[in-house]
Amino acid sequence: MKFRRLKDLREDNDKYQKDIANLLGISQQYYSEYENGKRTIPIQHLITLAKYYNTSVDYLVGLTDINTTYKKHIS
Repeated sequence: MKFRRLKDLREDNDKYQKDIANLLGISQQYYSEYENGKRTIPIQHLITLAKYYNTSVDYLVGLTDINTTYKKHIS
């Protein structure tokens, strides 16, 4: 499954694949395989990306077209 929204969000935020790969603690090549659908994304990485982009995992994976912005919780 190709995750076009990952690429769109990354580009909308003026980030490179290497930037997001560093956030996730993986290589740029590994992250590229997420965007291109060659590798399954672990749920923990989806959660990290949803928090980073301030949206839902459902939006990231294409289950909804509503890009909901969430208020950040203070722990």
